[in-house]
Amino acid sequence: MTKQRLGVCYYPEHWPEDLWTEDARRMRDVGLSVVRIGEFAWSRLEPEDGRYDFDWLARAIDVLHEAGLRVVLGTPTATPPKWLVDKMPDMLARNAQGRPRGFGSRRHYCFSYEPYARECERIVTALAQAFGAHPAVVAWQIDNEYGCHDTVESYSPAAREAFRRWCEHKYGDIGALNRAWGNVFWSMELSRFDQIELPHLTVTEANPACLLDFKRFSSDQVAAFHRRQVEIIRRHSPSRDILHNFMGAFTAFDHFAVGRDLDVAAWDSYPLGFLERSHRDEAFKRRFMRVGDPDFQAFHHDLYRACGAGRLWIMEQQPGAVNWAPWNPLPAKGAVRLWSFEAFAAGAEVVSYFRWRQAPFAQEQMHEGLLLPNSEPNEAYHVARAVARELESIDAKVETECADVALVFDYDSAFAWEIEPQGQDFSYFDLILDFYGGLRKLGLNVDVVPPTPEAMARRKLIVAPALFASSAALTRAFSESGALVLLGPRSGSKTEDFQIPPGLPPGDFRPLVDVAIQRVESLRPGAQIPVEAAENGAFVRWREIIAAGAEAAVLLRCDDGAPALTRRERFLYLAGLPNDLLRDALLRRLANEAGLTLIDLPEHIRLRDNGPMRYVFNYGERDFDLSPILGEASLLLGERRLPPCGVALFRRPG
Repeated sequence: MTKQRLGVCYYPEHWPEDLWTEDARRMRDVGLSVVRIGEFAWSRLEPEDGRYDFDWLARAIDVLHEAGLRVVLGTPTATPPKWLVDKMPDMLARNAQGRPRGFGSRRHYCFSYEPYARECERIVTALAQAFGAHPAVVAWQIDNEYGCHDTVESYSPAAREAFRRWCEHKYGDIGALNRAWGNVFWSMELSRFDQIELPHLTVTEANPACLLDFKRFSSDQVAAFHRRQVEIIRRHSPSRDILHNFMGAFTAFDHFAVGRDLDVAAWDSYPLGFLERSHRDEAFKRRFMRVGDPDFQAFHHDLYRACGAGRLWIMEQQPGAVNWAPWNPLPAKGAVRLWSFEAFAAGAEVVSYFRWRQAPFAQEQMHEGLLLPNSEPNEAYHVARAVARELESIDAKVETECADVALVFDYDSAFAWEIEPQGQDFSYFDLILDFYGGLRKLGLNVDVVPPTPEAMARRKLIVAPALFASSAALTRAFSESGALVLLGPRSGSKTEDFQIPPGLPPGDFRPLVDVAIQRVESLRPGAQIPVEAAENGAFVRWREIIAAGAEAAVLLRCDDGAPALTRRERFLYLAGLPNDLLRDALLRRLANEAGLTLIDLPEHIRLRDNGPMRYVFNYGERDFDLSPILGEASLLLGERRLPPCGVALFRRPG
């Protein structure tokens, strides 16, 4: 079992060299073990074309190593220097209006521009040869936050040519593409692949099938760009972990595809910033302003653990106020500690705070760190010290197990419902997060999984709402899983080519549920369709009119008589988006039938099991009596009356 540790992000190039040794000593004294460096340093590593200056980086790594710290070395390809942009100005991505995304911040490159990819290979090869065998370097971070600032999709000439090649490779014949895209509509038919244009600057909406393929292509470009660097690191720095730091609520590329080339999936956890950017209502945001959404961080821990084949790091953990949200409040007392242990409860091997010292200059000068700009300790410095001591006292290790509940998350579905929401406020991400929160409120551990057959094994309950396209393989996996399976709404409503299935939705899922979706409607804000026999339960935002077959029993109906929930054997279909009351009642019903042990939790209390170790978290403003949950067990952390932002830990009986 892997020991759980703390880390920090450090930028030695930002500070006088005579600070480095003292910084390293203080990091070690606080209890930090892992330090990430180098991911934005290309201009210092190669000040001029072909002239490397690695000496300063070598000295920095040696200083950290001498202090007993482990180093994660970042490849600097998220920040190409000015001389490189001047050398190849066509490397810049273009936005949907066709304008170059210029130099002066970061992520100013197009994934499809081959000369830039070769420059990346060159600098990464040089770094891997120089530091790949250094005993301090235990891991590599490839690039930084792929897609941040809406940079996955580029509308450059290079992207257009690459998209044409991608389409030709996929379809082989232009007639096949025309049929898949439905190009007979509006006379959009093509006679050659070199006639394909990027889906932007059209008079009205572009063809949804073309848009979906462009999103798939753009996602594939990210994965291919990433893989080239991974192969170099594997060759020159064997046995070191390779990771990438994903972001929150970000669905512009398939993270599972990138994850296939990783040893560890990491993500950057900023609970307060993400809450401010979320679609939650104002009352919710005010209530959780200083602690964050009780389910948002946990959802991403579970999602990215799946992307990393069971291995998870938090590469950037919010330590104080950030600088990039609409409003940037300070965390509540105890919130940073709570977030840290929430990650460890979900199986994180490392929680790394961003950053060591607050920068007094440039774009992120208002982003707090463990130290103030003058090197005095900030509040999170003391929090990190306390968490490090607690980790030692409980001998914290990764002990995660396969959860009985699987919640299916699919990036193709996120692409599809962004293209065709059919209702202005329909959000696939928000829908999945709502179901996740409903399951967590029942005290359940949840694995967030890709829509692959192997992910369905060893489950008791599978929840797969809004899975846009069905497949024979996934249908077979659901059937063979032995689990109770909830589909709908919008599950199987399209083919892989973004067309309505010939036999009507839910396509290949139809033999499981024996229903046909005949009509759909989206509902404006505030509108509800009550569901009978579900006290105050209703559909909101989305409802489907379904015809139930002879083998499908109607369990619930809308007040207009239309089926709301149907069942055939172990397979249920939900014909609309449930409000919280309907969702919670349905999930409770299914969890009980699946034989799961439920714990009724208040809205502000959450728990998570790390193997035999059970963590409890208080996101609320009042103390919570743990006695009903704790029973006769002894606490390893916390007290029976759990205060706001409190964390409790105990070993589950048996």
